[in-house]
Amino acid sequence: MKIFSADQIRACDQYTIREQGISSSELMERAAMAAVGWLQANLPDNSLFIVLCGPGNNGGDGLAITRLLHERGYGVKAFLLELAPLAADCSLNLERLREKDPSLVSLVPAQTFITEIPSQVIIIDAILGTGLNRAASGWLASFIRHINGLPNRKIAIDIPTGMAADFIPAGAPEMLGVSDTISFQFYKRSFLHPEAGKLAGRIHLPEIGLSQEYISSTPSGYQTISEELVYNIYTPRESFAHKGTFGKALLIGGSYGMIGAISLSAEAAGRAGAGVVKALIPACGYAVFQTLVPQALCITNGDNQLLHFRGWEDADAIGIGPGMGTAEKTGAALEAFLGSYTKPLVLDADAINTLAKKQELLSRIPKGSILTPHPTEFDRLSGKSTDSMQRLEQARAMAMLYKICIVLKGRFTAVISEEGDCWYNLTGNPALATGGSGDVLTGMITGLLAQG
Repeated sequence: MKIFSADQIRACDQYTIREQGISSSELMERAAMAAVGWLQANLPDNSLFIVLCGPGNNGGDGLAITRLLHERGYGVKAFLLELAPLAADCSLNLERLREKDPSLVSLVPAQTFITEIPSQVIIIDAILGTGLNRAASGWLASFIRHINGLPNRKIAIDIPTGMAADFIPAGAPEMLGVSDTISFQFYKRSFLHPEAGKLAGRIHLPEIGLSQEYISSTPSGYQTISEELVYNIYTPRESFAHKGTFGKALLIGGSYGMIGAISLSAEAAGRAGAGVVKALIPACGYAVFQTLVPQALCITNGDNQLLHFRGWEDADAIGIGPGMGTAEKTGAALEAFLGSYTKPLVLDADAINTLAKKQELLSRIPKGSILTPHPTEFDRLSGKSTDSMQRLEQARAMAMLYKICIVLKGRFTAVISEEGDCWYNLTGNPALATGGSGDVLTGMITGLLAQG
C-alpha cells in the first residue's frame, strides 16, 4: 500500500471530486459515514459521544459525524472550537447540524475549556487534520493537554490533533493521545514513527471511494509491505531440489563472551532455507558453536577474536557482524576484506560499529549490500538524528549514495532500497524487543541471499 503525503492526499481528494463529478461536501459525507460505520461496528449501542471540532475540514467531518450519530439514535454533542473562520464545508455541516437540532452543537470560545465530561463519554477528536504545519501552541496546546488529562476513551478522525502527517514537530509538541485513529484509506507516515505512533493508537483505514486512477498513477517513495508483495517475490521450492540448490551461507562473527550471537545467526540462516551454512568464529567458541548449531560447518581464526577473514571463497552470501566485537585487529580484518570482496554482503551489529569508527570504509561496501542497524547503530554511522523521521531520511540518502539497502530496525522496520524507496513492515511487535532478534534477522537475510 502506498503512503501518500498530506499534499498528495489533498490532491487525491480533488482528483476524486473531478473524476466522479461530486462536490467536496459529498466526499466529506462519505468520510463521515465511513467513520460512523466503524463506530457502530466496534462500540456498544449505548455509547455516548462528545465530538470536538475545529474550523477546517476535519471539523466538518466531526460535525457530519455528530449529525449521523444523532440520526442513528446515539447520545452525542459537538463542541466547535473558535480557532479561526470556518472553512466552507465545515460551515455547511454546522448549518445541517443546527437544522437537525440547535442543541447538538455548542461553540467553545478561545481561552476556555470543556469541563465535567463524564468518564463513560467517548471523545471524538476532529479538531485539526493533516493541514498542521507546525507544533500546536497557546490555547490549543493547553486544550490538548487538558483533554489528554481526562480518563475518557478518545478516538481521532483522520489524524490526532497536534500530529503532523509528514514530519515530527520540533521540541516536545502537544499531541492528542487516542486509543484509535480512523484514517481514511491511507496511513499517515507519522503513524509509523514512535514519537507520533505511540499516541495514534490502533489505525483503521475505511474506504471512501477515492480515485483508483490517482492512487495507481501517483508515485510514492513510501509503501507498506503487504502479503501480496511477499507472494510476488516468493519462489516455491522444486520437489527434486537438494542442498546444493539453495546456496552456501557464511556467517562471520563471534568473540569471547558473544558466541551466542553468531550461533543464532547461523541457525537462522539454515531455517531461512540456505542449503549449507558455515561460520567463521574465533577458536574460543568452537565447542559452544558446534553444540548449539551441529548442522553448520565451523572454521576458526584467532583465539578470542577474529584476526583475518577466510573460508569465504565459495560462499554465495556472507553475513558479518553478530558478536564480532570491535577490537582493532578484527576491524583491520574487516577493512582488508572489504578491499577485496565485491559481491553484496549483509552487515550488522559490530560490522556497522566498525564502519562508524572508520567512515571511509563506507565507500568500500559492495553495491547491493544490506545493512541492518538499529537506531543507535545507525546514529553512530550517520550522526545523531533529531527524530526518527530525520533518521529515516538520512538512511535514504545513505542508501542512494552508496547504492546499498538499509534495514532500519524498529517497531515498524523500514526497508530502504538503493533507489531510496522505503517499505515499512507492519508486522513487528514488542516480543522481538530482546537480545538476539537482530542476530536472527542477519542470519535470515543471509540465508535468503544465498538462495538468490
